[in-house]
Amino acid sequence: MALQESFSKRNRYTGAATAINSFFIEEGIGWQLVDGQIVTRGTEAFEAVVTEATVALEGSERPTAAKHLHEALQDLSRRPEADLSGAVYHAMGSLECLARDLTGDNKATLGEALKRYPGLLPKPLDTALSQIWGYASNEARHVQEGRETSREEAELLVGLSAALSTYLTRKGGA
Repeated sequence: MALQESFSKRNRYTGAATAINSFFIEEGIGWQLVDGQIVTRGTEAFEAVVTEATVALEGSERPTAAKHLHEALQDLSRRPEADLSGAVYHAMGSLECLARDLTGDNKATLGEALKRYPGLLPKPLDTALSQIWGYASNEARHVQEGRETSREEAELLVGLSAALSTYLTRKGGA
């Protein structure tokens, strides 16, 4: 009887979540209900790349990197105003954490890891990521008065970080 009640509750929750998400889509609301939390809705490609990275990081037993990627999504989902520089900070922090774990160099910044371990990414992608790291660092840590990260820039950096995390996790092994 208890098992049957559990299935019934789960089905009601799933049905309610589906109805809420359908309503959000129909009304053009940029949020969605996921695991009991209302979070930002991105494009299907954005959501897929972030979900895939989270699964890869958790599956390779890298909960800290996965947590920071989740925090990046939470920052994008903040209401009434998203924390865009926080999203960039956490996304790049997730990638840096992964690079440290893969290289065993626990003190290296992402930029330093890319220089010290040339096989981490193929050339010239290593140089491109180094430039992205510098840009993200300026946007999220070394902020300038009058300069704000746009939502598009934050989503780009979160998406790039997620895609690179999936690549490096698969390449580096679990």
